[in-house]
Amino acid sequence: MTIANQKGGVGKTTTTVNVAAALAQSGLNVLVIDIDPQGNASTALGIPHHAEVPSIYDVITDDRPLGEVLQECPDIPGLWCAPATIDLAGAEIELVSLVARESRLKRAVDEHLASMSDTTRFDYVLIDCPPSLGLLTVNAFVAAAEVFIPIQCEYYALEGLSQLLNNIGMIRRHLNPRLEVSTILLTMYDGRTNLSSNVADEVREHFPDNVLRTQIPRSVRISEAPSYGQTVLTYDPSSSGALSYLEAAKELALRSAPASASAGS
Repeated sequence: MTIANQKGGVGKTTTTVNVAAALAQSGLNVLVIDIDPQGNASTALGIPHHAEVPSIYDVITDDRPLGEVLQECPDIPGLWCAPATIDLAGAEIELVSLVARESRLKRAVDEHLASMSDTTRFDYVLIDCPPSLGLLTVNAFVAAAEVFIPIQCEYYALEGLSQLLNNIGMIRRHLNPRLEVSTILLTMYDGRTNLSSNVADEVREHFPDNVLRTQIPRSVRISEAPSYGQTVLTYDPSSSGALSYLEAAKELALRSAPASASAGS
């Protein structure tokens, strides 16, 4: 599942790490692939990602096996991360000349998942994207089956979304026919304002089957947690932000359950 929105500041990384943490706390094995050169997901999970650390950059540019760069989150068993380093900043240019440049992440992920046993397999793989539609994001779209879009409950929330959906449609036609937008999460919701309520209503009207019922509130605790190298679920488990992400992850898992059951049968 790729978490994407080319608009910055909508809560992509925050959603990725907190949904992943909530799923892992419920006993699932979860992998977060940080493909954003800023490495914020790696930071929030307490994963070292300085320049010398083996990272997703080595995987997509030098064909390093994915398993060699994975690190487990120190606070949450079962939650793993393929970290991003600053080297990713130049990867867009380096990928241009490489063979099968759009599918290098997919190949690495597929090879790693195929090598895992049933007891160690990942239940969810979440890919955190940069706020752009370059080759790194294209790799994430090609590697995934689903797109998860966080949308902030603020003015211009839907601006640029049509372009994102057009790009997803292009990826589906030319590179990954199985890709679909499965989930939309409303973030930064402020129940005291008409604006948040109006934006939420508008998004639900446009995407009635995709939007989760849970809304993520504006929360100081959510913003503070990454500076301590934690998700909000370990930083302040009783906060409104943590409880909301737990509920969103539960809703996501329940949505996925029928598909998993039918695939297993």
